[in-house]
Order: sequence, then C-alpha cells, then structure tokens
Amino acid sequence: MSTTTGAIGTFTFRPLDPLEDAELLHRWVTHPKAAFWMMQDARLEDVERAYMDIAADEHHHALLGLHDGQPAFLMEKYDPAHRELVGLYEPAPGDVGMHFLVAPTDTPVHGFTRAVITAVMRHLFDDPATARVVVEPDVHNTAVHALNKAVGFVPVREIQKPEKKALLSFCTREQFEKAVAA
Repeated sequence: MSTTTGAIGTFTFRPLDPLEDAELLHRWVTHPKAAFWMMQDARLEDVERAYMDIAADEHHHALLGLHDGQPAFLMEKYDPAHRELVGLYEPAPGDVGMHFLVAPTDTPVHGFTRAVITAVMRHLFDDPATARVVVEPDVHNTAVHALNKAVGFVPVREIQKPEKKALLSFCTREQFEKAVAA
C-alpha cells in the first residue's frame, strides 16, 4: 500500500475486493458523471462480475483509492501488451496502462481530481519497473485530457478501440516529475 500526502489530504491504495466493494463501485460507475466509464446501465451483478474478472487476471489489477481513510476513487492498472491496447500500438518495456475514476460527490473540493491523478501516477511510478504510463481516454473526454496534460501526458494519436475512439497518450517518469514540479 502506498501513501501520498499533500495539501488536499492523504491518499492510500488497497486492493479492490470485488464482492465487498461492489455496491460502492456500482454507485460510482452508474452515476451520470461516470459516463465515460461505460457502465451506466450495469447491474450490481455486472459490476461484481467485471471486477471478479479483473481480480482473476494477472495482467489487470483494480485498486480502491482512499482519501483520509475513506473510499474516494478507483484505479485500474494493466499491462497494455496483454490487455486493452493489444494490436493498437507497439508496447515498450516498462509500459503500464491506467484508468481512474473519482467517486461522485455533492461537495466537490477544488483540485481534488488533480490530486487524485497525481497520487495515482506517484503510485504507478513507485514501482521502479514502470517506465511509462499509457492511457486511452475517449477523444470526447476533454476534462480528463486536461488532467492528463497537467501531470505530463503527451497525446500521440487517436486510435479506434471496439468501444470508443480514444486518444492514446504517454507519460514517462521524467515528464511526470517535470509536470508536477511546475
């Protein structure tokens, strides 16, 4: 479990429990603000099944992010040589794919989502084997494109995935450190 503490609070990560955390995740992924997560019509059983599949997959992992000890976001990391991007780009050694979802709230905190993506990136780069983080958000998800840019991601090109047109973007350790130091 890694911990990041900053002005917004303390962020920690724990493995997601597909059964114990399913109701919480179901509320998050079916919320209107999670439209780009593409699970708007998911039933509780669908969420359980999806995250049980991830838990059983050696190339894909889901972590629950805690803010000051309370569940606040979801992070998935995957090996793009085996999941999500197979055949859509040439993976390099040390590439790690990432998705994140911040829990919906009625009391938003200015800068919270940026603090979350920064904590997610720190967590990924805590592993010395991670050389570059790869993301593929929907081309229409302009809010996440701005967040990605803020932590050092550089868009490479649009790609067509089965479920969406995506903006393939990369962020090296050096790009991340430079972006968050600014």
